[in-house]
Amino acid sequence: MKVEACIFDLDGVIVDTARFHYVAWKRIAQLFGGDLSLEQNEKLKGVSRMGSLEYILKANNIQKSHEEKSELAKLKNEWYLELISSIDQSELLPGVINLLTELKSLKIPLALGSASRNAIKILHKIGVDHLFHTMIDGNLVEKSKPDPEVFLKGAKSLGIKPANCIVFEDSSKGIEAAISGGFIPVGIGEDSNLKNATIIYSGFQNLTFDTILTDIAKAKSRTP
Repeated sequence: MKVEACIFDLDGVIVDTARFHYVAWKRIAQLFGGDLSLEQNEKLKGVSRMGSLEYILKANNIQKSHEEKSELAKLKNEWYLELISSIDQSELLPGVINLLTELKSLKIPLALGSASRNAIKILHKIGVDHLFHTMIDGNLVEKSKPDPEVFLKGAKSLGIKPANCIVFEDSSKGIEAAISGGFIPVGIGEDSNLKNATIIYSGFQNLTFDTILTDIAKAKSRTP
């Protein structure tokens, strides 16, 4: 196995913006007397904006026309942008900047693979966009995770085969997308949500590229 590139999801992997999405979506649900629990919110990770809205409306037994859905999605995004307007490097998750910097110094190509339509804007605001060779966000794909389109486009842009790319993900749908696309899936977060990943880390603290490669090799050697 030779790892030639790394692809990172954004929310919950590079930066903690998931809580802002939750607040904005909860406000949408509450407009109609509904709600959005933290457990339900977990199911929105890696899902497109419209897909998330469809889930919330269905969970609260709310029917809306296509035009109304478009307006609600737009309103959610406006609220979300207000919430992240002052976002900065303090929102970076612990240890991630060290790993990104190390990978850059090792000349390992990096790609962003995010369902968020605001992903590139956020990377710029937190000052790490210059570390990425290519950035694929929700504006550049038609299918949301668990479809692997966002990761396949990232790998194609880098000119690297999926089998030689690590995908860092914090959602079950993202891990599923990485697996179906033929990538090496590395989970970031809770074991219970990422059980199909090759390896799982609670976060990036004290992680080095060499450690990750060693752990992947060990995990693969144990696979029947």
